Amino acid sequence: MEIGAYFISIYLKMFFIMTPFFVMSVFLTVTNDSDLKEKHTLAIKITISVIVMSLVLLFFGKYIFQIFGITLDAFKIGAGALLFLTAVELVKGNKDRQEIGHKSVLDLAVVPLAIPVTIGPGTIGILLVMGAEFNTFSKLMTGSFALVCAIVTIGVMLYLSSQFEKIVGKQGILVISKITGLFLAALSAQIMFGGIKSFLNLG
Repeated sequence: MEIGAYFISIYLKMFFIMTPFFVMSVFLTVTNDSDLKEKHTLAIKITISVIVMSLVLLFFGKYIFQIFGITLDAFKIGAGALLFLTAVELVKGNKDRQEIGHKSVLDLAVVPLAIPVTIGPGTIGILLVMGAEFNTFSKLMTGSFALVCAIVTIGVMLYLSSQFEKIVGKQGILVISKITGLFLAALSAQIMFGGIKSFLNLG
């Protein structure tokens, strides 16, 4: 696969896996009483936090496999199953929204908005699998850049969330989130079937 097509493939995969429209709906709920400056600051903090955590998982995933003796195929099946549960929750519209309490809105950038709202268990699993599959330096660099671009795109969406809400409304965002869930379900099924196929040596 040529570099351009590989980049687009990883970019789209990570964009949908991170459920951007669900993240935006949570972001809008959390920042309902915040001014525009606070929303922008929080969006930037979330973006930076997600980039750092995602790259750590991507680069060190294969070492985690080695330490615990987990095969890549087994992890694909498990990560795909978790991702499928996330997709079902998105479609049903009851994906877990973390309790916010009385924290300052800017204190919510890492927990819960970065983890587990943006980077949930399914996303963590997929990042570990992807990191283990990057067997050449060019794939690692291209994949890493595509991942960062996907996260920055989501960050821009959060930064402009107020304008986006005015255009499509909260209900519109929820509808798009459900559609994202359908794509996510198909993607998770493909990941699980790929793991099962390799595990059973079906060729």
